[in-house]
Amino acid sequence: MRQHFMMFAAYNQWANNRVYDAAAELDEEEFNRNVGAFFGSMMGTLNHLLTADRIWMKRFTGEGDAPTTLDAILYRALPGLRMAREAEDRRIIDWVGGLGDKALTGRFTYMTVSDMRTVSQRLAPALDHVFNHQTHHRGQAHTILTILGRPSLGLDLMLFQRTEEGRAFA
Repeated sequence: MRQHFMMFAAYNQWANNRVYDAAAELDEEEFNRNVGAFFGSMMGTLNHLLTADRIWMKRFTGEGDAPTTLDAILYRALPGLRMAREAEDRRIIDWVGGLGDKALTGRFTYMTVSDMRTVSQRLAPALDHVFNHQTHHRGQAHTILTILGRPSLGLDLMLFQRTEEGRAFA
């Protein structure tokens, strides 16, 4: 089970790098343009992904900063946002790498952000959610890029598994 989540943590980092490389090609107006995505713009979408990961990592580890809203804007400019994203991806990889089967099958309890209720659940399904959530919103970032006339991105897990860093998980 740990290997499965290590694969998703590594894939997550790889896919985020591809999205951020594409976002770096946008000018400031395009990066901030509200194109009708759930979080409006590329800036809003990438901030939401970082926000959500920080909230989940705080729940999982008890450490780090956790925004109090899902639409928090942590960084308005891409360079700072990218540095924070890269640090969070390393944090996720390191944390997942330290998990054992007992932890993955164990439970944890947290307070929701949206309606302030207490939830207790197993860790593994929560991790499934975190990685699925990343994929969902990266798809929205991909759509934002195509709306802005940029090339489509290959973000499939299979593409990652065909790379040097992903081959170990294929």
